[in-house]
Amino acid sequence: MLAVVDYGAGNLRSVLRALASVGAEPVVVADPDAVLRADALVFPGVGAAGSAMRRLREQGLDEAIREFHRSGRPVLGVCLGLQLLFEWSEEDGGTPGLGLFPGQVRRFPNGLKVPHMGWNRVRVRQEHPLFAGIPDGTYFYFVHSYYAEPADPTVVVGTTDYGVEFASVVGRDRLVATQFHPEKSSRWGLAVYANFLRKFVGLRCC
Repeated sequence: MLAVVDYGAGNLRSVLRALASVGAEPVVVADPDAVLRADALVFPGVGAAGSAMRRLREQGLDEAIREFHRSGRPVLGVCLGLQLLFEWSEEDGGTPGLGLFPGQVRRFPNGLKVPHMGWNRVRVRQEHPLFAGIPDGTYFYFVHSYYAEPADPTVVVGTTDYGVEFASVVGRDRLVATQFHPEKSSRWGLAVYANFLRKFVGLRCC
């Protein structure tokens, strides 16, 4: 089962539609037991880190996602879902995250228009299955005011420049995440989802 985590902070309809379009049969899950029964997780999100983490804790999903990750099964974070995988965020006065990646999430510096919204390039920094067949410098669609600053540079798969260069794709083992929205990024965004399904989930699709 490919599960999409619902904690009240995700644009689930467009994510589900995109996953279905590349051959998946995603199921929305909103409780810990359902998370732990899944074969793979997609962890999307929009909104603020503080309220999102509060909902995850209230639903018991924070520990379920950590346990799922410890089991070695694949996880794909998207946008806020990427940011919440880190240890801490500056947002909402400081918010502890899930701690699956080492590092922090910071607000774009003063002087830059926020949110960073629209199409921007991703520069591939290391070969990675999530980006198989996707050209270096491909444009993807972003909407965010905060960005991840990994403590471990080896997890950085791709970077994007918006006044500062930030990690827009991160990955370690079967834990991967994008700051951009694949479901809003046309052909190459769907290719990211298809790569996740083929390379990490093992589905013969797309």
